[in-house]
Amino acid sequence: MSRKINLFPHWKMELENFGFKNVHLTNQDKDSLHSIIRGFKPRLLLIASVFYYCCTPFMMKELLKIFPGLYIAALNIQDFPDDLAMKFITNGVKSYVNMLDGMDEFRRGLEKVREGKTYISKGVQESLESRSEYPMPAGNITERHIEVIRLLCCGFEDNEIADTLHITRRTVTTHKTKIKTWLNVRNSKELIGVALNLGIIKQNELIFYPRNYVLNPLPDKKPSRGRGK
Repeated sequence: MSRKINLFPHWKMELENFGFKNVHLTNQDKDSLHSIIRGFKPRLLLIASVFYYCCTPFMMKELLKIFPGLYIAALNIQDFPDDLAMKFITNGVKSYVNMLDGMDEFRRGLEKVREGKTYISKGVQESLESRSEYPMPAGNITERHIEVIRLLCCGFEDNEIADTLHITRRTVTTHKTKIKTWLNVRNSKELIGVALNLGIIKQNELIFYPRNYVLNPLPDKKPSRGRGK
């Protein structure tokens, strides 16, 4: 079971009492987590929904590219929006179990997971069924996307991004839509936190400006003096 927050200290014992075998807890992420998975070769990975904060669904898609046969179940023990949790399922996670559904339902979900079956909490299932089309999984963040992310996080407007990267504003809009959808953010402010947390950009990269930078509001113009005064 992978966790980043301090879950109840008796989780290992509770899960093993519930029938899960050889439970190993870790708070390691990214490459370190990959190394642990390679070493232990687990059948099942239980991960806290907020392990990578709002980006856990995206990071699970990335993890499944490396370990395509791994059964991943996301566990939620705190507030996590159903619409965001829906992205776990669209990105290939097998199950989503929500403690806020009540302990009886939480245990039922864990039992399904232990048996290797799929379990999706009611709220997430409703989010999926409410859409006319099944949501697409996240795509790959390319070098071009990273360039756009860096500029967005530096406060560049769409026309400034287009000018800097020599692309059209329509292309900028397309990139922004994909980035926000895949990383589960709604605006550039949320994108800054996600990009820094995931290491997509570094803090020292947030220091440059568009070549036509003008500080707003503009200063009041000095009144012109008439001739002879």
